[in-house]
Amino acid sequence: MKDLVALADEHLAAARTAPHGRSAQVVMHDGVLRQSVIALLSGTALDEHNAPPAASLLVLRGRVRLTTAGWSEDLSTGELNMIPKERHGLLALEDAVVLLTAVND
Repeated sequence: MKDLVALADEHLAAARTAPHGRSAQVVMHDGVLRQSVIALLSGTALDEHNAPPAASLLVLRGRVRLTTAGWSEDLSTGELNMIPKERHGLLALEDAVVLLTAVND
């Protein structure tokens, strides 16, 4: 069993020493299912990228902004949201850690 609190602490610490201000790790991979912990320092972004067929984002710590062309939603600790099925990006509004769950073909 994975301890998400410990993983969040570990990756936030790693992001603070990384030149690009982020750290990530795949924590579960089973067939088409993949879960990743991603830590981002405040102001750090994951640039716009394609969406998998199905995905969700759970904020473990901090605040982030999920964006698409013409739309955005701010999410805080404990909030869960579906990832839009279009190109999207993620911006850390403060130091943040998220759990990305994705189903790929």
